[in-house]
Amino acid sequence: MGRGSKTIGALALWVLAGAVALTAGVPATAQQRVLKIGVLGVMSGPAASWGLVNRYCAEAAAQMINEQGGWQIGGEKYRIAIVSLDDRNDPKVSVAGAERLVYQEGVKYIIGPNVDTTAAAIVPVMEKAKAINFPYAFSKALYTPPRSNSILGMIASYQAGPVIYKYLMQQKGVRSVSFIARNESDPLNQRTEGVAAAKSLGLKVVSSEDTYEPGTTDFTPVMSRVVRQNADLIVLSGVAPGDAPLLIRTARELGYKGLLSTETAQDAKILNEVAGKTANGFISVGGASTPQIRSAYMETFVQRYSRVAGEWNDEAGTKVYALEMILRTLSLAGPKAITDVETFKRAIPKLQVQNPFLRDAKTLKYVGAAYFAQPRQIGVPMVVNSFEDGKFKTLFIGSVE
Repeated sequence: MGRGSKTIGALALWVLAGAVALTAGVPATAQQRVLKIGVLGVMSGPAASWGLVNRYCAEAAAQMINEQGGWQIGGEKYRIAIVSLDDRNDPKVSVAGAERLVYQEGVKYIIGPNVDTTAAAIVPVMEKAKAINFPYAFSKALYTPPRSNSILGMIASYQAGPVIYKYLMQQKGVRSVSFIARNESDPLNQRTEGVAAAKSLGLKVVSSEDTYEPGTTDFTPVMSRVVRQNADLIVLSGVAPGDAPLLIRTARELGYKGLLSTETAQDAKILNEVAGKTANGFISVGGASTPQIRSAYMETFVQRYSRVAGEWNDEAGTKVYALEMILRTLSLAGPKAITDVETFKRAIPKLQVQNPFLRDAKTLKYVGAAYFAQPRQIGVPMVVNSFEDGKFKTLFIGSVE
């Protein structure tokens, strides 16, 4: 075994000590089959809420399904077992986790990871093991041919950004914008996409080179430079939930009076606890299920998620879709797809069902062909929120299409 293999093996043993495998709900009978679904994502550090929401969504949904006897595929019901791993936002740890899931746990379908670097790192594992994953990463290379084993689980920044900027131009009179990003590939890529979108809409980009390092807690030096530009809008590109409130609070303490926004999902509790009223008016991409559009089934899921996680998180309205789409596609494709992802892939363009999470009759399907030359994205609603007095309020609802 070479040095690289030893390193990965050691990482696997370390990170996977905390692995959680749950056959949620009523225990399976001796005769009933079990279908394992993996969750791999960042569950610690500033971006922890992204991966934890994935995990809690999968666990809550699996409990509900198992209490009804399981999920039917080809005339037989399967209990859903969720195997969750924390990749610590580290590509090496993510690779170790992916290898554990596909080779030791026998998992063929994985929810996550959460950022470009970790999602890109496991692509060779997915392809070699013939597995499918649903990342929450925006790099187009993950979903564009010749790649075909990753499916985007949410709205990408380059899809939401232009919609948000256009809304703010029309409704708030925004004419100029500054960008700030964490010095990592994922947020830097989102900044590049945001700048291009802003320019295409005719916005004046007054600054876009300011960055901060991972682990920063004092944002005054970098935000001072950004605030001095006095743009109508400051975009926090790819900002993690743990960094957003610190950046917002710093900007307001420095006297910034304009608008702040991001294209990433955020955590209302963290915003309220750290930034408080200084976060009022902060605009972000929200969960795909506002109270106004929820079905009765979604209301039940909200209650179950709150029991599992201890509280509701708006982002769960988006991330509940991943397990649903995996299971519905397996039902359409048939039992062979449980172990053969090529059969699963062939069913992707055919899947069209009524969205179980929305009150109105809307079709749920795979989208993204216009962006990736193939349908490799879940068609979740595009919800854009404004933070007001401790809660998210919906500004508008759109779609990728």
